[in-house]
Amino acid sequence: MTTGWKGVFPAVTTQFNEDLSVDIPATQHVQDALVNDGVNGLIVMGTCGENNSLDPDEKRTILKAAVEVVNGRVPVVTGVSEFDTRRAVAYARDAEKLGADGLMLLPAMVYVPKPEELIAHFRTVAEATSLPIMLYNNPPAYRVNIGADVLKVLADVPNIKAVKESAPDPRRFTDLINAFGDRFDIFAGLDDVALEGLMLGAKGWVSGLTSAFPQESVQLVAAAERGDWEEARRIYRWFMPLLHLDAEHDLVQSIKLAEQIMGRGSERVRMPRLPLSGARRTEVIAMVEKAAATRPLETRQGGLRQRGRQTG
Repeated sequence: MTTGWKGVFPAVTTQFNEDLSVDIPATQHVQDALVNDGVNGLIVMGTCGENNSLDPDEKRTILKAAVEVVNGRVPVVTGVSEFDTRRAVAYARDAEKLGADGLMLLPAMVYVPKPEELIAHFRTVAEATSLPIMLYNNPPAYRVNIGADVLKVLADVPNIKAVKESAPDPRRFTDLINAFGDRFDIFAGLDDVALEGLMLGAKGWVSGLTSAFPQESVQLVAAAERGDWEEARRIYRWFMPLLHLDAEHDLVQSIKLAEQIMGRGSERVRMPRLPLSGARRTEVIAMVEKAAATRPLETRQGGLRQRGRQTG
């Protein structure tokens, strides 16, 4: 019943031209660079991909381009974030035709559903595709909780295989595993609860800040997988000031600004989002620059791995 997915799945950003049209070559460059840095899969058009700021044809073009550039090296999972079930079904079907390896399915946007409506939405989309599905639970953002009661009813849907858990309470990981065993692959979905999730049995991490610091993210998960908790804690403590950004309302702008500072992408976002400005911009820049200057894993030419502060 499992997906086989594990490790780091960055929620990749969508890149825009100066006129805020989608920049497909730049978006593919971001995706390719992350795969080359060792991530285990990509989430395209999640929150960081600004899914709900994209037109339907843009979403399909971006997914097609992602499948093309990744070329089977890692799974490509696409967000399904629509205003109603009809649109979600249509996108899920098209995503399968375009070569996606899986879906990250959100509740329908804007409307806050009752449990039976949430169940009906997920079941209807799942029945429209054979792709494996990761349900995305984020109560603070979407004002609805995919609780154990909902998952119990959906446990008979064969292609609902995983849960991205973005509730800020790490007890959720243990509660879900106690309730369902290995029926669902659980992924940590909130950056600043990632190590707690991995320690408590999550198979992987759907990450925002990996877009700016992929090597450290990969090394963090690798340390957790081999049980090197001292190393994992060292990386996590260095990373934590930035990981907190993933829990803020301006996470997309902060992550894209961090990408830009690290030379990996552009901070351009579509309205109603605006690039960070003023004191907040200064604060985030300082955080990223400090993290860059104190990277715990610095890869040098020739493959030398150096710990501690960068010295040259």
